[in-house]
Amino acid sequence: MDPLILSRMQFGANISFHILFPTITIALGWVLLFFKLRYNATGDSAWMRAYFTWVKVFALSFAMGVVTGVTMSFQFGTNWPGYMQKVGNIAGPLLAYEILTAFFLEAAFLGIMLFGFRRVSNRIHTLATVLVAGGTTVSAFWIIALNSWMQTPAGFEMRDGVAHAVDWWAIVFNPSMPYRLVHMLLASGLTVSFLIAGLSALRYLKGDRSESMWKALRTGVFTAAILIPIQIFAGDQHGLNTLEHQPQKIAAMEANWNTGPNVPLVLFALPDEAARENRFEIAIPDGASLVLRHSTDGVVPGLNDYVGNHPPVFPVFWGFRIMVGTGLLMLAVSWSAAFFLRRRHRLPKPLALLMVPMALSGWLATLAGWYTTEIGRQPWLVTGVLKTADAVGPVAGSHVALTLAIYLILYAFLLIAYLGVLVHLALKAAKDGDSSPLPGVMNAALSQPSAGE
Repeated sequence: MDPLILSRMQFGANISFHILFPTITIALGWVLLFFKLRYNATGDSAWMRAYFTWVKVFALSFAMGVVTGVTMSFQFGTNWPGYMQKVGNIAGPLLAYEILTAFFLEAAFLGIMLFGFRRVSNRIHTLATVLVAGGTTVSAFWIIALNSWMQTPAGFEMRDGVAHAVDWWAIVFNPSMPYRLVHMLLASGLTVSFLIAGLSALRYLKGDRSESMWKALRTGVFTAAILIPIQIFAGDQHGLNTLEHQPQKIAAMEANWNTGPNVPLVLFALPDEAARENRFEIAIPDGASLVLRHSTDGVVPGLNDYVGNHPPVFPVFWGFRIMVGTGLLMLAVSWSAAFFLRRRHRLPKPLALLMVPMALSGWLATLAGWYTTEIGRQPWLVTGVLKTADAVGPVAGSHVALTLAIYLILYAFLLIAYLGVLVHLALKAAKDGDSSPLPGVMNAALSQPSAGE
């Protein structure tokens, strides 16, 4: 058993499971703030019922993200000691900044969001929501800064084989960082929008017509309908940046073997790296040149220019297409749902049924995009600085295989439990409707907050 392959599988399993939860909390904090501000402005208790339904999801997701993040930290020392030895002077501070400026902020004020309603003033409760929402975004900023630096490193110099920072501004705002940050924040927004819309659609199918359900459903659907075209544009700009700095990744994404003009856009193919060609190819003539160079005769890089220094083609090619295909489905579903909600104030049952599994579409698109990004960087762990094979530690393959099996079993159990809790919360909210009292309120009726609160 190859320790390198097994270590990569183990870290891939860890980060795949971990990323599911920050993808929710990053944007959900801002949705909760929207719910709270609408309650402050209108005094409508339905907004707070939506808030308290989804703050439970936030707290659960935050806890899952913390637990799964710890296991990745262990692996830096056990499976990948070469990483910290070579680039720890840069990676260590960036990870520390994330903990000091964001994690503590989220952890400290989440309790007020959960348990402080009517125990602290309305303004303090709102402030806690602002700080937690801001903390999630700051956390994403530092993590994306580190990951982007690994993709397009800048602002450092090598001394005795070790990376040392010479310009922190260049390190943090490396060439790909702004594009990746925007792309990730929008991905989080879409993930949360479809999660809210999907679970609200489940409530709708169960006969729930409460105001809190309608408010959550409309928020999810209309937010998704607005964000998806913005994400398509941001993804295009991100692709152009990748073309400039990581052309071999683009070549793998397009399964393009030979550099040249008039390159077709491959819709379907089975890339064959041994033969250096695509099998069963279905393509649009000149499409890749048009998309990447905005000209039909634009030159697109080919994999044959990077023999031995390009990523595995099959997973990058298909990861990208799964991401794009899921995004197009999101566009169709969100716009259809927005039309019916705005014009007819209802959801057709087939559309509502489709929206329920679409609750997890953001996860699918995020994972597919993440695999495209991370596998597309291979064979490098830090582009041009550290190869993945040079960072793996001297751990026996049997040991890695055992822990990998334990991780997979545990993660499968946790994921089933997590999804089960989400469904339970949705069904409970559907059963209660707008009749249950809010936390800290003895009566179902709720007075509007005064200006002094």
